[in-house]
Formats: sequence, C-alpha cells, structure tokens
Amino acid sequence: MEKHSLERYSRQMRFAPIGEEGQKRLAKKVVLIVGVGALGTVLANHLVRAGVGRVKIVDRDYVEMSNLQRQMLFDESDVKESLPKAIAAERKLRAINSAVQVEATVADVTASTLPALMEDVDIVLDGTDNFRTRFLLNDMCFQKGIPFAYGGAVSARGMSALFIPGKTPCLRCLINEGSGSGETCDTVGVISPVVDIVASYQVVEVIKYLVGQTEALRGTLRSFDLWGNHQFDLKMAKAKADCPTCQQRLFPALTADETEVTTLCGRETVQINRQKPFDLALWKNRLTGSANVKATPFLLRIELEEGERIVLFPDGRALVQGTEDLTRARTLYSKYIGD
Repeated sequence: MEKHSLERYSRQMRFAPIGEEGQKRLAKKVVLIVGVGALGTVLANHLVRAGVGRVKIVDRDYVEMSNLQRQMLFDESDVKESLPKAIAAERKLRAINSAVQVEATVADVTASTLPALMEDVDIVLDGTDNFRTRFLLNDMCFQKGIPFAYGGAVSARGMSALFIPGKTPCLRCLINEGSGSGETCDTVGVISPVVDIVASYQVVEVIKYLVGQTEALRGTLRSFDLWGNHQFDLKMAKAKADCPTCQQRLFPALTADETEVTTLCGRETVQINRQKPFDLALWKNRLTGSANVKATPFLLRIELEEGERIVLFPDGRALVQGTEDLTRARTLYSKYIGD
C-alpha cells in the first residue's frame, strides 16, 4: 500500500479483523448508497473515510434548512445555493478523501433507473425515507444477487439489517408491505443520534461483508428505541415460504406501475414526472415575469403567487411543494408548465 494510505488508515488496519489485507479489499469494492439525506450522509461519510474504493450516491432532492439538524454533510451554504443533495455530498466527500471515487447522480430511483445505478456494485445501502423505494431496492438486489443493507429511523426509533441473497430472508419476509406505522420525520420528528446509530449499524455490517468477515455478521433485524431505552433483535432464520421476492422470485416492486404523479409522504410535496427533460434556461426565460424564479445549474425553483413552489429538475421531474392534494398539484403544474 502507498505510504499515505498506510498513514490514513493506520488505526483501522490495527483493528485485527480488518488489518492490511482487509483494507486492500475495501479499496477494490464498489457500493451504492440510495438516498443522501439523514442516513445517507452518515453512511457515505463512514464509507469514504474507511477507504471503500468507489462510492456511488443517488438522490432526487435538494438541500433545505430543515435538513441541517441531522444531515451531516450539508451546511448553510448548500441551502443558499439550493444544491441537489447528491452534488453537495459529492463535494464534501471528495474533500474528505480524494483517493476514493465518489460518483453522484441526481435522479429519482425507479425500476427503470435502478439497474444502471447498480452496475458493478458489491452492495447496496438504504439511505431512503420510504418503504416504496426500500422494497424496490430489496427486490432488485435479490433479483441480481447483491446484498442489501436496510436502515430506517424516525422519532427516537431505528431498525437495521443486512439481507444477503441465498443466505438470509429478504426484507419482505420480515416486514409486510403496507404494514408501516405511517409515521415520518416530517410528522413525528426525529432526533439526530438515532440516525447516527442506525447508519453506524449498517456500515459495520457492510464492512464485515466487504472485508470477508462474514462469520461476524449479526444475522438479525435490530430495532431500538433510544428514548424508551430498549432494543430487540429478531433472528433472520427462515424465509417465508410464500415470499414473492426471495422464494417465488416474482419481484413485485419491479413490475409495479411507476405512476406519473406521486405524493412524497409527510413532506407536503407532489412529484410529477413528465418523462422528458427540462431545459432549465428555457424555462427560466419563459417563467420570469409570471413568478419569482431562482435558477441554479441543477434546478429551477419557482415561487408561485398562490403560495406554493414548483421545482424543476433537468431529468424531467417537477416537485410541487406546499400541497399533498394531487388535483391542486396538477392544476398548478398545468397553469405554469402545461400538460
């Protein structure tokens, strides 16, 4: 190993289960982190500092002031610039460790966009905030035979597990789709230490897997409540015989309809995907005069006289912020953008 690597990772390599051989293995690995918000920023920070060779990050959103309480890679300048989270995180991560290849993608993760993101990936980490995307990741990972590190945090509670195709059950075996409480960070809040702990549990299991220390894997779905002072481990012994993902191999999330209009849970936001790109410069010129328009290289933010906001992204997505009413969102979109 090069001298600067020996110095940078010296304390990590002194930990016997990793050592120099484990460090060399990490340098050859590729990980994908889906979602670069609360969990995703902690995941990326740990893995880049640990020396994973290539870290791919993807997120569809941009940095807002309410993110700064728990999303550790962002600061007030990112909010001021309205930077996409993936871009802001990429800048910070490259400054942390220039030897790691950090690749950022600003996009919505769907059944059609995910396969390209997962090319050459050794493991996928969940940094998302919704089960629709988690079940999509679960199904795609089990279809392709790639491990999936699940994590979730809300209020003072957290959960994490590492699912390995052919070795463990999948997420659907332990959590029924649609059985969640419906609580989100936007509705019941979240304290930052919960996020750090969940992400740290995820990263520890991921590092064990990447360095080949599979005998040390926890093998449980761990849940905890920091405020209530309790923790529970559910052993991942058997898959459900009728599981549509890991047993029947039907992968329902991969064949589900990708609706054009969706509500982002708990965020008072509706996403509309028109399936073709937005020319941001063109739309800035078109909308200036009818609304307050702010442009960045990554998005166009339109403050409407009605009180809501529309955010346009180059990939063809639009966020209508300030409402969860699909009819209202469609009306505003049609008024300012068209059908």
